[in-house]
Amino acid sequence: MNKDALKPFTIRWLTRTAILLAITLAFQMLGFPQMITGPAVNAMLLLSGTYVGWLGAVIIGMLTPFIAFVRGILAPPLAPMIPFIMVGNAILVIIYVISRSKLGKGIAGSGIGLVIGAIAKFLVLSSAVRFIVSVPPPVAQAMQVPQLYTAILGGVVAIVVEKVLDAALGKKSYLA
Repeated sequence: MNKDALKPFTIRWLTRTAILLAITLAFQMLGFPQMITGPAVNAMLLLSGTYVGWLGAVIIGMLTPFIAFVRGILAPPLAPMIPFIMVGNAILVIIYVISRSKLGKGIAGSGIGLVIGAIAKFLVLSSAVRFIVSVPPPVAQAMQVPQLYTAILGGVVAIVVEKVLDAALGKKSYLA
C-alpha cells in the first residue's frame, strides 16, 4: 500500500481527510470517558497522518477540539485550552509523520515518533496549564499526565490498526 502517493487538495485527499475527520468526530460524540475518547481521537490523528499525511492530520487535529467545544463535548472550563490542544495535536502528528519518514514505517520509526510526539504534546499542554492559562485544578490535572497516557495508548492503537489494515487490504487496497 503506497500511502505516500496522496497529494494534498486532490479529490481523493479531500475525501479521505473528510472521512477521517467524520470518524474522529464520531468517536468524540459517543460520550465515553476521557480515558477511552482520548486514545481513540489520538489514534485517529496518527492514522490520519499515515493515510493523508501531516497536513490532513493537522487540519483534523485543529478542528476536533473546536468542534468538540461548539458541540458541548468539551466543557466550558477547557475553552482557554483549545489553542494549546490544537498545537499539541499538530506537534504529535508532525513528529510522528517525520519520524516515520526518516526512520521507516516499521515499529521503530512509528514507536520513536509516537513517544517523542506524545512527550511533546504533553509538554505543550502541561506547560500551558502551569504557566499560561488559568483553569480549575481538575482541568489542570486532566491536561497533564493523562494526556501523555492517552497519546501513547492512542498511538499503540494506531500502529496496530495500521498493521491490521495493511495485512487485510494488501496492495489492492482502495486506501492506496
